[in-house]
This record gives sequence, C-alpha cells and structure tokens, in this order.
Amino acid sequence: MWSLVVFFVVYVFTQSQCTLNVIKERNKLIEKELTMMVGSAIKLSDSELKANEIIMKLKNDEIEHGFIHPNQFNPSKHFFEYKDKVKKTELFQIIRSMPKGAILHAHDTGLLSPDYVLALTYWKNLWFCWTEDKSNIDFHFSKTIPVNPCATEWKLMDKARNASGDVAKFDADLRKHFTIVIDNPHEVYTDVNAVWEKFQQCFINTGNLFNYKPVYEQYYYDTLLELRKDQVMYLEIRSILPKLYDLDGNVYDILETAVTYKRVTEKFMKDYPDFFGAKLIYAPSKLVDKPTFHEYVRIALLINALMPEFLVGFDLVGQEDLGVPLREFIHELAEVRENLDLFLNAGETNWYGTTSDENLFDAIVLNAKRIGHAFALIKHPILMEEVKKRKIGLEMNVVSNSVLKLVEDPRNHPLATFLSQDMPVLISSDDPGIWEALPMSHDFYVTFVAVASRHADLKLLKQLALNSLYYSSYPEKHKLVHAFEIRWTKFIDAIVKDKW
Repeated sequence: MWSLVVFFVVYVFTQSQCTLNVIKERNKLIEKELTMMVGSAIKLSDSELKANEIIMKLKNDEIEHGFIHPNQFNPSKHFFEYKDKVKKTELFQIIRSMPKGAILHAHDTGLLSPDYVLALTYWKNLWFCWTEDKSNIDFHFSKTIPVNPCATEWKLMDKARNASGDVAKFDADLRKHFTIVIDNPHEVYTDVNAVWEKFQQCFINTGNLFNYKPVYEQYYYDTLLELRKDQVMYLEIRSILPKLYDLDGNVYDILETAVTYKRVTEKFMKDYPDFFGAKLIYAPSKLVDKPTFHEYVRIALLINALMPEFLVGFDLVGQEDLGVPLREFIHELAEVRENLDLFLNAGETNWYGTTSDENLFDAIVLNAKRIGHAFALIKHPILMEEVKKRKIGLEMNVVSNSVLKLVEDPRNHPLATFLSQDMPVLISSDDPGIWEALPMSHDFYVTFVAVASRHADLKLLKQLALNSLYYSSYPEKHKLVHAFEIRWTKFIDAIVKDKW
C-alpha cells in the first residue's frame, strides 16, 4: 500500500517537474526571441513604463477582440474599409500624438488628400478638359483658352461648376480623379497592374494642376504643414522635378523646380522653427531608355553642384515589375554614386528570381544608403545579412504595400520578420494622400497593431521613430535626436496624465 502511495507521489512530482521544465524552456525561448526584436535594447523609464501599460492595454484589447472575432479585426480588411474607423480609437489617437521622427520615403504630389486637391480646383483661371469617355481629365491655368491639345474642349472650371446645376455632385465626380479609394476595391483592383494603372493615372490627372508654379509652391508648403501636424519633424522628399509654368505661359526648367523646393523649405522653417526642414531626392521615372537616363545623370550632377547641401540622393520611381531593371543602369548609377547617395526602390514585388526581385542585389552592391520597400528581401537570407552588416536602412511602407496589392493582410507583411530580427527598418508612407491616409499615423498604427508581435510595445514605437532619424541624411543627427527626446518626454507625460 505504502509503496503505491510513494510511487504515486514520486510520479506526480516527476511529472510536475517535467512540466515546469518545459514551461521554463518555453518561456526562455520566448524571452530570447523578444530580445532580438527591434527596440529590445531600449530601457524604459518609470514614466514610460506607466505609459506603456496604457498603450499595451489598448493594443491587447484590439488584438484580443480580433482574435475572438476575426471578421471584426480592422487591419484584416481592406484599408479603405477601416482607414476612417480606426481614427476614432483611443490607441490611434495616442499614436497620432506620438513624435514620429522623419519621413524618408514619400513622393512629391502624393502626400495630401483628394479633398485638398479638390480645393485647388477653386483657384482662378483654371481650365479643364475631359477625355472623350470622361474617364480622365487634364488641367491648365491660363488667362485665355489653353493652346494645349484637348480631346474634347477646354472649359473654364468656375463656369462649368456653376453651370452644372449640382455643385456637390460635380465636385464629388471630380474628386474621384484624385484618389484610388473606391467602395469595391476587390472587384475593381483585381491585380497589381489594375491598381497601379489607377494609381499612376491620379498623378497624370493632376500633373498640370500641380505644375502651375503658385500651386506647386503652396502644395509643398501645405505638405510640410500636414507633416508637422502629424508629429513629423523632418522630411526627405522624392520628386521627379517637373517643369513648372506660370499664368503668362512661362515654363521653368528643372533647376528652378529644385530651387523652389529649397526656397519653400526655408520659408516654412522660418515660419515654424520647430520643424527641422527637408532634403530633396531626385527620383525620375525608371521606365526609360539609356539616353534619357544619361540626361537624368546630367541633371542630378548639375543640381548637386548648385545645392549640394539640399539635394541628398537619387532614386528611380514607377511600377517595379514593368520598369527597366537596375542592372541596365549599373554604370550610370555608379557614376551618380560618386557624388550622391543612392536611395533605391528595389524588391517592391511578389515575384521571386525575376528582374524586379533581383533589383535588390543591384541596390546592395551599388552601396545604396537605403532601400525603398524591400518587400521581397525576406526571400534572400544572404541579402538580409548584407543589409544588417552594411547598415542599409529599409524604408517600409505597410499601407502602400497593402493598397497596391503586394499583401492582402498586413499581418503577413515581411516587415513582421524584419522587426523580429532587429533589421534596420524605418516606417514611412509613400503616397498617403492617394489612399486618404494621414502622413504617418496610419502606417505606425497598422505596423504596431497588425504587423508587429502582440508583445511589441512602446520600445518598438520609439525605436522605429529613432531609426528614421538615424538613417536620415540630416547632417547633425544628434540635434534631431535631442529634439526628439524632448518631444518624446512630453508625449509620455501627456499619456500618463491623460492629456494627450
């Protein structure tokens, strides 16, 4: 009898000890993995720990609800369905008030909302012209009927609007040409090419609207204003540098466009001394031939000679799968690299082993300082090692990759792996105005709630913001970081005191 009792006790003890050992090993593995995550090296202060409790309670509530009710987890839906809903959440409001560092991957005329663009059509002396099927539109500012070719007929905007009989409907129809947001994106945007066609058409539609010199200057100034409102302190803006024109028909060259950026930036910094300014990345189209690319190089070197402290880099833009591979321009890019840093879009594709995928190899061997998107990098372990070794910043644009059909659900975004392995990532937003997102808040929110681990906390948010400063081209990064730390402290105090 006693032998059975002893056996039972020993058995229970052994089993319990075995279970404890398993649990201990499990927890040890989880803890080890967490120490590899972006932000893991940050030590939170007492105030930050209190703020972190508040933030993590809100984050876990959203995730837990989504885990139990998967169909109600906002980021699992199309961005167009939840972009406005999440603005009302307490967590989003906190993230919106959070200092976000810098935007290092954004395109000139894709940053402000379609409502802002619509308001520009109320400017005087604006003419417009429909294509024959009214699917697209062109604009031109002029004192008289424009001489530019028109498929139908030029009409003065204010007269056409007033004669429409329904101004609200007229404006609503016009607004559709400034956004890719629609009610049924899964039905209309059936593949990458379909959504990119609409996306690029937005830029074509607004080209001559924005290229009116007074509009271009106002748009850029207001872009900086919106960034500042979204708690961004510095910008590196990619621009194709279009030729601008004025009401008298004068056309200004690309150099003047670059000078315009510098002049408006200086004016904005004078008006708002707490903003740390902007730098320019010349980023023309990648869908070109060799002679055109040689002209790009000439322009880049000319602008660099004129304003070396303002022009900081070079890139190529456009749909990567349809663009000319970087390897075709290796010689020319190497020439540019002698004078300018390269910030190259590469790997913005779902394909593996194709030219667009292998642009990543070229970007790395060309010693790019940062890589835009790098979506396909996850498939290349050797390149991931090189990125970490060479400290190449990865400009991640989660919302952009979602709406442009690279990933349906941001929980499956490669950024999740990059975050788990402390890759040199930073968050940016690409063209948020085109899909009606805020300059940075939506991308930070989606990254925090849907992409990152449930365990990822305030340390991750802080590190991502700091990374955008570390990988910037700002010449005195210590000043940026110091200013950020002051703003961060105020942000934390506001959360703790419930005054954010």
